[in-house]
Amino acid sequence: MPDLILHHYPSSPFSEKMRLALGYKKLPWRSVEIPHIMPKPDLVALTGGYRRAPVLQVGADVYCDTALICDVLEHVQPEPALYPPHLKGVSRIFAQWADTQLFWAAMGYNLQPKGAAHLFAKAPPEAAKAFAEDRKAMSSNMVRLRPGDATSAYRSYLRRIAHMVEEHEFLFGMDPCIADFAAYHGLWYTRNRVPLLADILNTTPAVNEWMDRMEAIGHGTKEPFSAADAIQVAIQAEPLPAGENLLVDSTFQDDHAIPLGTRVSVTAESFGPEPTEGVLRAATRTHYTLEREDARMGKLHVHFPRIGYVLRKLEGA
Repeated sequence: MPDLILHHYPSSPFSEKMRLALGYKKLPWRSVEIPHIMPKPDLVALTGGYRRAPVLQVGADVYCDTALICDVLEHVQPEPALYPPHLKGVSRIFAQWADTQLFWAAMGYNLQPKGAAHLFAKAPPEAAKAFAEDRKAMSSNMVRLRPGDATSAYRSYLRRIAHMVEEHEFLFGMDPCIADFAAYHGLWYTRNRVPLLADILNTTPAVNEWMDRMEAIGHGTKEPFSAADAIQVAIQAEPLPAGENLLVDSTFQDDHAIPLGTRVSVTAESFGPEPTEGVLRAATRTHYTLEREDARMGKLHVHFPRIGYVLRKLEGA
């Protein structure tokens, strides 16, 4: 069983998605808490630029984006399944919708002025300003819903989820799958981080009951771990070759006319515009792997999913 190191922070919705998934899989994990805004020097040293939370580290391999991290967990511990065979297609499609459309509607509602004021009620004024500037920089190339529009969409989405969980314990049956974890975390933020706005959930009692079942899964067994210790793990490890790491898909799929061994960048399509640069070591049907060198840690492999990320050849490469 590999040592799983999750770099996250407590109020991060996507981190909550992964904490619950680890609990569901009953996988022990090491917990490195990172800052919720920049600078994040230790995390960026691992990833080479990517700074969204969470990030999963296994030795000198760094896995970015919860969609990819869930694939890693499924490989490490196949049961209970996040992707049951009869739901593989529909659960992934639903999860992609939930991680984007549903999530941004929920956060547009959660971070309306009343919600933001609650979040920073006990913090100095400069903390709220720093958070707003940080998130503005991360969303510079995306369109954000206005609070009223987000509220309307959120109410509609909650009703649709209610229709699903009125019939089953979870979204697609008696057991949770990736769809449940992807749908939960934006709603978790409403209930746990901005409770003064949580009345919107009370209009759909079945959703509240489903959320209780999700919360009961818990976070499993975690061990507090320092960023310095995580860096030491990376120093002492070597990245695994393509095909031997925790992403079983290794067949080269060339959709960009960029051969392996080329210097490239990978950047998120929307939220979080910071690129990671390195040498392309894998480009499969599901993911990219970049090899990069860090002054402290030496050679690292950083992995990204294909969907949601842009691959570019660096000029002069």
